Amino acid sequence: MVEAPRLDLQQLPPEAYRHLLQLEGLISKQFDPILYHLIKLRASLINGCAYCLQMHTDEALRIGETPERMTALGGWHESPLFSEKERAVLAWVDDVTLIADRHAPKDSYDGLKAHFSDEEIGWLILAVTQINSWNRIAISTRAQYDRTQFEHRTPEKTPEPA
Repeated sequence: MVEAPRLDLQQLPPEAYRHLLQLEGLISKQFDPILYHLIKLRASLINGCAYCLQMHTDEALRIGETPERMTALGGWHESPLFSEKERAVLAWVDDVTLIADRHAPKDSYDGLKAHFSDEEIGWLILAVTQINSWNRIAISTRAQYDRTQFEHRTPEKTPEPA
């Protein structure tokens, strides 16, 4: 049985929540929307955040991501559906999301260097950190995704609440 929501996301401290949304807006401008949703989906899959998985699946499908690639995210290491650049990002997402176990190893960081500038890697760090924050907010509040909350927005311009 799914636990009822504990706290409405709108009840989070307004100023802090506003800053999280602003940061989300800044980060989202740095990436191709498909890559950004892969980051969000992979971290949300690792963290088991149903809210974020539902939201970012909906949004990724709307912007052209394929169901095959999204369902392959659990085994991205073995899937031919991802480019080398995407593989480097997904390895980084895994390592940063599981930082207590993996400690963001040098080989994963070096894998990014072949595809991204230092500034872009900084944005990648913020992107992975941000979705992990949203996952923790959604899971701890037991937020329930409702597609109708976001249907009036375009995914590229939407500040994400999770």
